[in-house]
Formats: sequence, structure tokens, C-alpha cells
Amino acid sequence: MATIERNPFTYSEARKHMNERKFRNLLSTGEITRLSRGLYQWADAAGQGPGDPDLIEIAIRAPRATLALASALSHHGLVDDIPFEYDIAIPRGTWAPRSLSVPITWHHFDPKTFDIGRDQIELGPGRSIGLYSAPRSIIDSFRMRHREGGEMALTALKNWLRSGGQPSELLKMARDFPRASPALSRTLEILL
Repeated sequence: MATIERNPFTYSEARKHMNERKFRNLLSTGEITRLSRGLYQWADAAGQGPGDPDLIEIAIRAPRATLALASALSHHGLVDDIPFEYDIAIPRGTWAPRSLSVPITWHHFDPKTFDIGRDQIELGPGRSIGLYSAPRSIIDSFRMRHREGGEMALTALKNWLRSGGQPSELLKMARDFPRASPALSRTLEILL
């Protein structure tokens, strides 16, 4: 049971290592605790796991999930706000799970551009979740400023430039996002 020792695991993963009766017995005796619907962890591992349980739950339920917009900007330290909900991007046409215990705003991004600027955050052995790079997150905040507000985009851009970000890198990536490119270019002209 090495693969499920310290990490949260699904019922299906547990069944690969034990039968139904043993699983139910461990659950009823409190040796396994239920984190959310279909997600479990060994009781003695609670609070000791390597990753954020909320992000692990999201990654298990939506394998292509990617931290985006305010969540990604906050992770990169480009905005001071700590979002109440996770902004999670998935490719358009992908099903968004509904039974999560985590507050999420789902964003459906074009599959053609979904992987541009997408990295991974390791949440523990065998677990990771996507994270958009700082430039991609800034571009998305300009692209979706009608929904997210222009102030967040401007603050993130200013902080990124102050920390040594290169405008050429940002503009090169912005070519793939025609809705963001003009506003981003104008803002950079004013700031620089």
C-alpha cells in the first residue's frame, strides 16, 4: 500500500490494494478518514501530507485542472488578494466535476491555447496540478478583464515588471491571444 500511505487516495485506488470488506472496516474504525466524497486518507497522515488537500482533491477530480487568473496570480505573488474561490481552467468541452468540497470557479479555455504557459505544481508523489505561468496569468487577466476587473490585471502587470519581468516575453506570448494583445500593448506603452 505504499502508493496510498501518506497521500489522499480515491476509493478505486484503495480497492487496488484491499478488498471492499477491509476498506469498510478501516473506514468504520477510523483508521481511514473521508476527506470528501470519494477521497480518503489514512488517519495518522492527516495534516502530514505533502500537498494542499484542496488542490489534491481538484487534481484527482479534474486531471487537466490548472490554477488560473486570480489563483495563479496570487500563487506567483503578483496580487495581494487571497481568492475565496479557486479559479480553475479546464479545456473547453471538458466536464467540470460538481461534487467537490472546495469552492471553485471553473473557466473553460480554448483547447488550442490551453497548454500555452502551463506548468505543473507537485502535490506529492504521483500528484500534481497545472499552474499557468506569470506571463500567461497576466495575459488571461487582460483577456478576461470584463469579468475579473481591469485593476487586477494592471496590478499584476506592474508587480511582474518590478520583479524583473520582460515585456518582450509577455508580448511574444500575447500573440496567441488576440483579445488581450491590444490592451496589453497599450498598457505597456503607458507604463514603460
